Amino acid sequence: MAIIFITGANKGLGHEAARRLVELGHTVLLGARDAERGRSAATALGVRFVRIDVTDDASVTAAAADVAGHEGRIDVLVNNAGINHRKADPGSITGADALGVFDTNVAGAVRVTAAFLPLLRESADPAIVNVSSGMGSLAFTHDPNRAEGNVVAPLYAASKSALTMLTTMYAKALPDIRVNAADPGYTATDLNGHNGFQTVTEGTDAIVALATEGPGAGSGRFVDREGGIGW
Repeated sequence: MAIIFITGANKGLGHEAARRLVELGHTVLLGARDAERGRSAATALGVRFVRIDVTDDASVTAAAADVAGHEGRIDVLVNNAGINHRKADPGSITGADALGVFDTNVAGAVRVTAAFLPLLRESADPAIVNVSSGMGSLAFTHDPNRAEGNVVAPLYAASKSALTMLTTMYAKALPDIRVNAADPGYTATDLNGHNGFQTVTEGTDAIVALATEGPGAGSGRFVDREGGIGW
């Protein structure tokens, strides 16, 4: 059974993925920025809480040191923490807005991955799962028959596209680690005001699948609950 660290796991997709992975017998470390909510969620699931703010270098370093001191390794890192941004009018979007979204959704994954690489390299079968989105797919957002093709969310979509590209680059740069991106699909969570048509369980199918694959499953992929999807 694997030791799996999940960021942003006190609610939504991260929490449901943690619940399902625990149910499968894995050891889950629940990462969250808010200590009170994180501890409450971890207690409910029967897992260990590790405080981590993915936008803060010191917090990320401390979280990695915490895991090094307790577990000594992780087998799977799930970069799930992310924020939405609903402004659609380019005239109202500011540089500060962009920096805020990219700081969490992209730079956050960079910080956490860098800090946890030594712990992953202690595993016999390490993997990284980046929780991206179909909103970051050029194919999906150009398809008027898909939900993604009818939503205008410039910063969120751009950040997820960047995260998916980061995944492909890390897959090349880290041949000893499987690095893949998951598209949860249009799932009802706090992130979208519970407007999605999928349940949160359905939304974690791709995350759980990537987190529990065996050796040789492949790296540099972008998948949803039904398989590989268009970039």
